[in-house]
Amino acid sequence: MAKPNFKFAKRQKELAKKKKKEEKLKKKLARKEFGVEEASPEEADEDREE
Repeated sequence: MAKPNFKFAKRQKELAKKKKKEEKLKKKLARKEFGVEEASPEEADEDREE
């Protein structure tokens, strides 16, 4: 029986985290550039909960 390749799984997880972090940063910069009024309703709900 073949052994699972944990290094591959770990690398894929790290790449997914990195991609998500970059997307969040882009959204944050876009919001800052265009102002808060451009925020989606979902993001506004998150702000109210805090």
